[in-house]
Amino acid sequence: MYVAMNRFQVREESSADFEKLWRERDSHLEKVPGFLQFHLLRGDLNEENVRLYSSYTTWKTKTDFENWTKSEHFKNTHKNAKMPKGTYVSHPKFEGFDTLFSIN
Repeated sequence: MYVAMNRFQVREESSADFEKLWRERDSHLEKVPGFLQFHLLRGDLNEENVRLYSSYTTWKTKTDFENWTKSEHFKNTHKNAKMPKGTYVSHPKFEGFDTLFSIN
């Protein structure tokens, strides 16, 4: 299994709009071969009024994830996903992981 995460540092005054965008967009993920799960994670607010979020997806393989990033589904999902300038403290950071073992 492959885990793909994007980490976002969002200014608190933009948090509600950020969450709404993710909740309401049509991701098309259920149509993508190898897709298993999606989660949007929200962290605590820090002392600088910034909240950490992470989009967390699981895939059967890294190749399935990479194929999705090159697909029309990916382009369609991201074309209307722009947030207003100043929403993010810094550019989102991608992190990818191969699963070594799991405990269920």
